[in-house]
Amino acid sequence: MDRGTGADDEVLVERRDGVQIITINRPSARNALNAAVARRVADAVDELDASDELRVGVLTGAGGVFSAGMDLKAFLAGESPSIEGRGLAGISVTPPAKPLIAAVEGWALAGGFELVLACDLVVAGETARFGVPEVKRSLVAAAGGALLLPRRVPFIVAMEMLLTGEPIGARRAMEAGLVNRVVPEGTALEEALALAAAVAAGGPLAVSATKKIARAGSDWTLDEAWAEQQKIIDPVFDSEDAREGATAFAEKRPPVWKGR
Repeated sequence: MDRGTGADDEVLVERRDGVQIITINRPSARNALNAAVARRVADAVDELDASDELRVGVLTGAGGVFSAGMDLKAFLAGESPSIEGRGLAGISVTPPAKPLIAAVEGWALAGGFELVLACDLVVAGETARFGVPEVKRSLVAAAGGALLLPRRVPFIVAMEMLLTGEPIGARRAMEAGLVNRVVPEGTALEEALALAAAVAAGGPLAVSATKKIARAGSDWTLDEAWAEQQKIIDPVFDSEDAREGATAFAEKRPPVWKGR
């Protein structure tokens, strides 16, 4: 059952053909992250992982803005948009097992930018802007900016963004390897859904296992990597879906995945 359909809800969640769309819906506050938003995003990605029908998630913002980051008014009132043990909105430390795509229009700043870093793929409108301005407020990009950005883009690009706090545009972000696709303004969600459909066409067990290996692989030594990978892929190769994939190819028909 879809949640978050009321006009006043701060996070909207819907399903479209196996894709979950999570929309931060506080456009009057530039989709700033407070405790309520964080909890609802965390609940949504839990639903994404738990559902047999959902294959991919898309995270976006309403009103032409992705997110301006932490709600500073809420912060001063003692609120935090972090979930204990899970990080910002429940995804910066423990992202979902299933792929998550960011559809970015307008600003993705500070915590909003760190939500982008928690995603696996990024589609950006051509006027999108990405930045980590924390140092300008004597804060630290502690929800993944300082840790993850240098792993995502060339070190000198990351350091310029982190130490100056100045944002970069969508084209430079794509050149640096932060963004997969830059599209006309206002079409980021549409393109992200097309990308999600391409991901969702793959075997769900294989997709999740591939994401797990890709994200964990940099933490393994070369000696560890092959053994750790084997533990993850063995259940996939032994699955009904693996047999269905080979059978469907031989029979020249689309596969019918069961997720087992």
